[in-house]
Amino acid sequence: MARDQPPTVVEADEGLWAEYAALATRSYGHRLADITRLYDHADTRVGLRDGRVVAGGLGLLVPQFFGGRPVPAACMASGCVAPEERGHHLAAHMLDQRIHPLREQGAVLATLWTTSTGYARRHGWEAPTEVFTRTVPTDDLKRAFPVTDHEITHGASPATRALQHELAARHNGPILRPDWWDGWKQDKHDLATYRFHPPGQNPTGLVSLAFADHATEGTRLVVHDLWAADDRTAAAVFAFLGRHNSRIRTVEFQRTGLPPHPRPLHHLHRHGNATARSWHPWMLRVLDIPAAVRLRGWPDDVHLTLTLEVDGHDHTPPERFILRITAGTGETTPTDREPHIRLTRGQFAVWYAGGHPTPHAAAMAGVRGISHDLAALVRATTEREPWLPDHF
Repeated sequence: MARDQPPTVVEADEGLWAEYAALATRSYGHRLADITRLYDHADTRVGLRDGRVVAGGLGLLVPQFFGGRPVPAACMASGCVAPEERGHHLAAHMLDQRIHPLREQGAVLATLWTTSTGYARRHGWEAPTEVFTRTVPTDDLKRAFPVTDHEITHGASPATRALQHELAARHNGPILRPDWWDGWKQDKHDLATYRFHPPGQNPTGLVSLAFADHATEGTRLVVHDLWAADDRTAAAVFAFLGRHNSRIRTVEFQRTGLPPHPRPLHHLHRHGNATARSWHPWMLRVLDIPAAVRLRGWPDDVHLTLTLEVDGHDHTPPERFILRITAGTGETTPTDREPHIRLTRGQFAVWYAGGHPTPHAAAMAGVRGISHDLAALVRATTEREPWLPDHF
């Protein structure tokens, strides 16, 4: 098969998937353990050229919370193209082919973590929010957060699982974690989990952490999961982390490990000791606009009717539709009317995730419309902040 022709994409059996694991190791320069760990839970696809595996990846059909409701999503992970095959736009072709079976199974959104943000953006994806890893000295945490009366118990429980689901629904983006999710993360990172609860009450918080070697500090505490129902519980978690100061110099809140709020930096006595490192973000693509609008949750007090135009993708014409949101429901109707607001597909995805916090932010991102229409549109999705606490 000529290189200018795309490879044949097929569902991978165990033999083909073993070939893909070897290819991924050669492509990334290190072994990706998730390729084998997630095989039983994922849709696995590979690209074949002359009988050889030259590309592939896996997809997870899991819901993501938007507006408080779980929306079926295709979470794309562990994808790569053989180094000798690069330069022929094969990555975009493979991604579309990998999404297709998940879309047939009901996915109306697609999400991925990627370092190639510009490449993904050209194909209809966009990042709803920035992503940072934050590092804070344990001494500073100990000083800023006094010990509380919360009881701390090692290990997760059914109550913490229910708590995590409840708190996840307060943001736009978190996954409604399937039963196998926590075990996979536990094994992958060798996590220790602690639950926090006021005396005699159900848990109101949890934290999952691991220890990692550091070149200059010896050992660093790494937080992968942090959930708190209120500010007192958050303070209890930060106080607990600070009490590791006798042998750990810093706590690193991984890119998925610190919610948009509360921010421990607000309470530190010396802000200069804390650092933030920018990471590649998660990116969102809306596969089916009418279904995504219908399935998402909407604020009960928002009532709007606007005509939107969303630009086409891959040479398809723009879509024009009337967006109606009322009493917690949303729907779209195709129309030929002149639009109130014009967006790209990426801008629509950011708006859908609540990533335009103000009308000015939407306008600066390139969304076109007069100010009061933009204000009405933005208000519909900013009740919850975008956050994806799950890395895959």
